[in-house]
Amino acid sequence: MKVLVVGTGAREHAIADALKDDVELYCYMSKINPGMCKISEFKQGNEGEVEKVAEFAKENNIDIAFIGPEAPLEKGIVDELEKNGIKCVGPCKSAARIETDKSFMRKLFEDYEIEGSLIYRVFDNYDDLSAFLDDFDRDVVVKPVGLTGGKGVKIVGDHLKDNEEAKEYSKEVIDNAMGGFAQVIIEERVIGEEFTIQAFCDGEHLAPMPAAQDHPHAFEGDVGAITGGMGSYSDSNGLLPFLSQEDYDKAVCIMKDTIKAIAEEAEPYKGILYGQFMLTADGPRLIEYNARFGDPEAMNVLPLLETPLVDVCEAIVNGTLDEVKFCPKASVCKYIVPDGYPETEYAGELIEVDENAIEDMGAKVFYAAVGLEDDGIHLSGSRALGIVASGNTITEAEEIAEKACEHVKGNVYHRSDVGTEELVQKRVNHMKEILE
Repeated sequence: MKVLVVGTGAREHAIADALKDDVELYCYMSKINPGMCKISEFKQGNEGEVEKVAEFAKENNIDIAFIGPEAPLEKGIVDELEKNGIKCVGPCKSAARIETDKSFMRKLFEDYEIEGSLIYRVFDNYDDLSAFLDDFDRDVVVKPVGLTGGKGVKIVGDHLKDNEEAKEYSKEVIDNAMGGFAQVIIEERVIGEEFTIQAFCDGEHLAPMPAAQDHPHAFEGDVGAITGGMGSYSDSNGLLPFLSQEDYDKAVCIMKDTIKAIAEEAEPYKGILYGQFMLTADGPRLIEYNARFGDPEAMNVLPLLETPLVDVCEAIVNGTLDEVKFCPKASVCKYIVPDGYPETEYAGELIEVDENAIEDMGAKVFYAAVGLEDDGIHLSGSRALGIVASGNTITEAEEIAEKACEHVKGNVYHRSDVGTEELVQKRVNHMKEILE
C-alpha cells in the first residue's frame, strides 16, 4: 500500500516512523525533514497548496493520505484529495472547523447540549466585549477565533494582569483579525490540571489513545511564554497520576458526543480528534479541540502503538474502526529548542545530533522545525526536535530521555523538568488541593 504523509514536523515524523515498515511511504513537506527524507520518497513543497499536493498524490498512485498539520485542513486538503479519488486520514474542511473556528466548536456544545463546555462569548467589537468584561466577575481567557499556531491564547492571572488588560488584548485580536477572523472569544478561566486525549475516528466510531500532559510554558517551573509545547508524558496505564479512569471515561464520552454532533452539523469526522481538557473539581471541561495529532503528544503515543498504524488508517477510511491497542508503558518527550525560544538569536545555526547514540539508549529522535542542508542540520526560530523515551514508569522514561538530550549539541535548550518525579508530584498535589 502507498501512503502519503503531509507535513514537515516532529508530529509528521512520528506518523511516518509508525508507518514506515508496513507501507510504501511518501512524504510532502515544506522543509526537508532530516528523519522523514531517509525513510520515504518525498517532495518539498508548500503543504497549503492543496492542488499541488493532490497532483503529487495522483502521480504516485497514493492509496491513503495522512494529514499532519492543521493549516492544510483549513484550506480543504482532504476535500481536494478525495475529489481526486484519494482516501484520507484527516477531516474534510467543514468538519475541521472543530479546530479552525473556535466559535463553531463552542456553539456545537451549546446547540447539542454536550457536557463539559465553558461559559463563553464571541465578540466582533470593543464596546460589547468591554461591557461584558465589566460585568463578568471572574478571570477570563482570551482566544482568537482562528488558527494562531498555539500562540494566540492569553490568560488573566498568567499572561494578563486583569480583565482590563484582557480588554486591550481582545481589541488587538479584533483590530488585527488575528487568526483570520475579526473576532475574539472570551471564555471563563477554569482552574485545574490540563490533560490531552487523542482519538482515532472513522466518522462514527472513536478509539481513544493513552492520556498525555503537555508542558506549554517555555521555561522550567512552568514559567515563561506559552509555546507550541516543550514536552509531554504519558503513563503505563493509559491514565495520568492525577487522572482517574472515571474522569478519563467522562472525557471520552464528551468526544464521542462531539463527533456525533459534527456528523449532524457538518460531515462525518474521519481522522484524529485531539481533546484538550482541564480536570476541575467538577470533572473534565473541554478547553479546545484540534483536528489532528498534538505536537508533542503524538510522540508519546505513536511509538507505543501495537496495532499497526496502516491497519488503523484503513479502518478509518473504510468506517470499520475498532479497538486500537497500545503497549502498557510510560513515555516522556522532551523538546530541544533554540536558546531563548520563543525569542531566539540562533535561527540558522548548525546543531549536531548523534542519532546512533540516542537510539542506543533506547530513545527516539523526531525532527521538527529544522532544515537539512548540505553542511548539516540548521535551527529555525522554532522547536528543533523531540527526544522520546519509554519505560515501565514515567521516571524510568524521563531518565532515559534526559540522558539522550545530552547527544544534541549547539545553542539549544530543553526543559529538564518535564516528566520528573518532582514536577509530576506537583501536578498531583495541585489536583488534591482543588478537590479538597
